[in-house]
Amino acid sequence: MLTKIVSGGQTGADRAALDVAIHMGLPHGGWVPCGRRAEDGEIPAHYQLKEMPTDSYPARTRANVVDSDGTLILTHGKRKGGSKLTREYTDTFDKPCLHIDLNDISGDNALYTLVNWLTDNVIKVLNVAGTRASEDPFIYDKVFEILNNAVLLLNVRTQRRLSDRPRSLEEAVERLNAGLSFKDRTKLGKLDPEDLITYQPALLMRVRNEFGLWHENGALLISCRLVANDPHLHQDEAAVMILERLWTHLRQTHKLRLVK
Repeated sequence: MLTKIVSGGQTGADRAALDVAIHMGLPHGGWVPCGRRAEDGEIPAHYQLKEMPTDSYPARTRANVVDSDGTLILTHGKRKGGSKLTREYTDTFDKPCLHIDLNDISGDNALYTLVNWLTDNVIKVLNVAGTRASEDPFIYDKVFEILNNAVLLLNVRTQRRLSDRPRSLEEAVERLNAGLSFKDRTKLGKLDPEDLITYQPALLMRVRNEFGLWHENGALLISCRLVANDPHLHQDEAAVMILERLWTHLRQTHKLRLVK
């Protein structure tokens, strides 16, 4: 889920990204050269950016790559100048990077390419770079359009995902059980209590990622606390509780017995 947009504050792509964040109510930020230097003079004060101790553009480019989860580069045509350097830094620091050449891909294709990349790479803090306005007078509008639509689509997907999550302990057990194959149900049902811990990591990760127990799904945590009669039950303990309830159910339905 995207939580913040950062950029270097330059005109064009950088500035469009910051304006999208402001327009959509997302936190924004990023490193800028000392003196808030940009090609049009001093970067406007309403952009909440941090100054580097140097006025070097490469230094701020490097800092924004390092401090983000991934970088989006938007251009019309091949990368050059700052965009090319940005890509080099993402390679150096092994950070996810997506370059969209708007001459090759645009409209819905560009939108879904971006949204899928953000989702697949679990990008929370997004660094945006690209062509400056003096080199491409159309880049601002194009970046604003694609990034604004991407944030809207991500919000829709998030709301749909939240509405599909289990809201109670019983529903969580049913959902977890339904996602297992017959082989996995039988394997889990045959485990002795002391061996259950060896089978937990993968299933606990599913509870973490799919059920939102650690983040947005407060209803599930409350349900677990009510069943446990423990108002301070931790998320980790609730996840184990869900798994143990599933194991108890499978001991009755999927534990294989020898026929004598």
